[in-house]
Amino acid sequence: MRILIVSDIHANREALAALPEDYDEMWVLGDLVNYGPDPAAALEFVRARAGLIVRGNHDHAAGFGVDPRCSARFRKMAEESGRLTASVLDEEQKRFLRELPLTAGREVDGLRFLLCHALPSDPLYPYCRSDSPRWKDEAASAGAAVLLAGHTHLPFRREFPGCVVLNPGSVGQPKHGGPQARYAVWENGALELRSVSYEWRRTAEKIRALPFSDDVKADLCAVLAAGAPPP
Repeated sequence: MRILIVSDIHANREALAALPEDYDEMWVLGDLVNYGPDPAAALEFVRARAGLIVRGNHDHAAGFGVDPRCSARFRKMAEESGRLTASVLDEEQKRFLRELPLTAGREVDGLRFLLCHALPSDPLYPYCRSDSPRWKDEAASAGAAVLLAGHTHLPFRREFPGCVVLNPGSVGQPKHGGPQARYAVWENGALELRSVSYEWRRTAEKIRALPFSDDVKADLCAVLAAGAPPP
């Protein structure tokens, strides 16, 4: 069994197109929409291919018409791209986002996996980086051998007694210091963090053509180019 694990797609069609296609299942850790130029295409790409999908804070915001509770530096980017998402998605697609589970579990080859966007105990909003002390308790209470989470856009792997915690990073808006789309692969009992180059300049061109304010366009394109939050 070969499983492709992705998170934080953020409406980036070019990044999705660059992902490997030689997998048995795709699992998605949330945030299909917002920030990027292709929310409907990203949603339909995932819906057609993924075996497991959990709801991220941006999916929740788009589905229910609420605040995604982003950090201050990303708030205006989220507001403007959220309006685009709301105008592009139809009611059935918004219902699909509303109905995504907050967590999902699966057993593969005798191993129990638990999927969430942020934390199992608080699936939508907390930003917990790799060194957060919260992961110890989350791992202990997960009831799984592997805990998969996204949300921070920063890939990491930590091991605790009886549980591995893995964040694959972001496919569509990476913040690890480079423009490559990040993902993970589970195969034959092994978890591996990986990256792939994609046509991020094409995504930036699309963003610059959108009806966003100039500063939001500049910030979104800067994140894609640098793989880091804008200055």
